[in-house]
Amino acid sequence: MTSSEIQKTRVINELRSFIKKLLQDPQILEQSLAITRQQLGEGDQTDVMARIANEISATTSVHIPEDPGEHSEADRLFLELLKEVVREEQALY
Repeated sequence: MTSSEIQKTRVINELRSFIKKLLQDPQILEQSLAITRQQLGEGDQTDVMARIANEISATTSVHIPEDPGEHSEADRLFLELLKEVVREEQALY
């Protein structure tokens, strides 16, 4: 296996584990979206992704490292998707 294949396998395994956690506790998604809506609605957007990650970690069974430099590919993907979904919601209103 090349390092690229190993990286892809690691990301896929992490995403599988994360999706399984979401299926076991569907409240995680609603809580995460609510946190993202609130944080994106506040004026100061500095470190908004870190604040979203920290609040999700504090209030759900999902753990995202406090330091954005330590976020895995799956962490970043989840946070970006949350932000994208909330922005699309806001664009509809």
